[in-house]
Order: sequence, then structure tokens, then C-alpha cells
Amino acid sequence: MLTKIFEAYEYLGVVSTLNRSEGIVVIRGTADTYTEIIEILHNLPFVVQVWEEE
Repeated sequence: MLTKIFEAYEYLGVVSTLNRSEGIVVIRGTADTYTEIIEILHNLPFVVQVWEEE
């Protein structure tokens, strides 16, 4: 579902599964799309935890 949401937003980021059984994914984006990605994640119809890598 998350992949389809990001595809609908014209590929702001690429969604990859890290651990399917735990539901852990990574979204690879750019500095230009970071703010939009975070906004989308905070407004999803399900709970997500965001870990940011610096």
C-alpha cells in the first residue's frame, strides 16, 4: 500500500522493504523531496514511526 501511495505522488521517494515480517521499510528520497515525504508519512491512514538518518 505504501508503495502505491508514493507512486501516486509521482515518485517522491523509492520504497523498499527491509523486513517484511516486521513491516519495516525504507523510503529513499532526496533533500528536495524530504519535506513532502515527511508530510505524507504523518498524514497516512495508519500509524508509522519515522527514523531519520543524517
